[in-house]
Amino acid sequence: MLEIQAYQCPYCGEEVEAVLDLSAGDQSYTEDCPVCCRPIVFDLRTDGVNWSMDAYREDD
Repeated sequence: MLEIQAYQCPYCGEEVEAVLDLSAGDQSYTEDCPVCCRPIVFDLRTDGVNWSMDAYREDD
């Protein structure tokens, strides 16, 4: 199941969207911001029904 989630880039502050694959379970991965190109670490937690996502700087 895919979900689109808006988040604020921890570097440039721009609001952008991430496509989340909730069927893959808990995940941690890095993607570059589409605006400033800096690496953002995403931490996705899901139990198949409920989920949460945190986006933070690579150096945090």
